[in-house]
Amino acid sequence: MDTGEPKELVRRGYDALSEHYERAFGSETKYGSWIEELLGRLPEAGSVLDIGCGNGVPVARSLVAAGHRVTGVDISEVQIRRARELVPGADLIRADATASEFPRESFDAVVCLYTLIHVPLEEQPALLERIASWLRPGGWLLSTTGHRAWTGTDENWLGGGAAMWWSHADGETNRSWLVRAGLEVVHEEFVPEGDNGHVLFWARRPPERHRKAEGGGQRHHPSTG
Repeated sequence: MDTGEPKELVRRGYDALSEHYERAFGSETKYGSWIEELLGRLPEAGSVLDIGCGNGVPVARSLVAAGHRVTGVDISEVQIRRARELVPGADLIRADATASEFPRESFDAVVCLYTLIHVPLEEQPALLERIASWLRPGGWLLSTTGHRAWTGTDENWLGGGAAMWWSHADGETNRSWLVRAGLEVVHEEFVPEGDNGHVLFWARRPPERHRKAEGGGQRHHPSTG
């Protein structure tokens, strides 16, 4: 399948089912404890990138209300339009996250909830590497990924009359991709959904002092080669 086609399915699906999705998943309740934990890990007036921000509720809205600067990216025109109405204090961009460009080390945190699973599998490791580069030292990635490997389409997603497409790696593979991107996996947990579920990851870009200490140790370590 051409990689442009799945992304179009995702875009059209969220355009058609923006409000239906909100009602079906109750994200305000589902995300509540994750947002609270993120708020506790951010510096004052932090800068956060929300990839797959949807309509901006509750993630972007909660972060803006707490005094943080939020940039939201979503592939759906309808979701971004609604987000601009619901969270006028955020900087919101309609774009494909895999083609987005941001300066290195420009965010204290990146949120990527139920978004990576809509990115073609072969593009996911590179996106995670880009996310790691956008994080400041000590910055956090809060992300959900697939639990079991699966790629496919639901022709009538949520009974709403529109198709949706997903591409999952398994949890172990996702963990290895995060580590390969240069992030430390601090916590992971299974989040059930129906007869399957997702994996929630808290991953961190190592603080500068930690990276320097590691580098110093390596420079003074006797050669074993």
